[in-house]
Amino acid sequence: MIEQLRDIPLFSALSNDAWVELSHHMACVQYPKGTTIIYADKVEPYFYILQSGIARAYSDGENQQITFWFGESGSVLFSFNSYINNSPGYENIELLTNSTLIRIKLADLFMLYRQNIEIANWGRKIAEQELIATERRLIDRAFKGAALRYHEFAAQSPELIKRVALKHIASYLGVTQVTLSRIRATHQ
Repeated sequence: MIEQLRDIPLFSALSNDAWVELSHHMACVQYPKGTTIIYADKVEPYFYILQSGIARAYSDGENQQITFWFGESGSVLFSFNSYINNSPGYENIELLTNSTLIRIKLADLFMLYRQNIEIANWGRKIAEQELIATERRLIDRAFKGAALRYHEFAAQSPELIKRVALKHIASYLGVTQVTLSRIRATHQ
């Protein structure tokens, strides 16, 4: 099953030798819908790659959960604070569907970074891409209206629109479910 990951674009930049070395530290795990795999206020020991399924990252707000990220096949799932600072994270990551993931212990990953410059650069690129995606979401939320953000989200992630609960999409867009329903009614 791990060999199937070779087709995920995330791994395409790795040479065969680096891929083999990294794959020795991977474990394939399956969890049911509703499983939280990363918890806020905890130092998380694992780095995950979503092989199949859908996930969301959220933080607990006052009387509500604030969704700020969705992941699909090929996405990486990890707590940035645990990954960078070995400190408790601020986010929870919940699986929205039955999911298959590849799990790598962060301690193993950091050892590989020290031993193999190609794998270290691969990890750096992943962190850079996640930072750019986070920056894009922040800028979009600050400067684009909810209707435009919904339209772009629907165009970029049509599968999520079909499979994710509206309450999570509304939270992600920063609107109420009623507002999201109005936006959807005018954009269908």
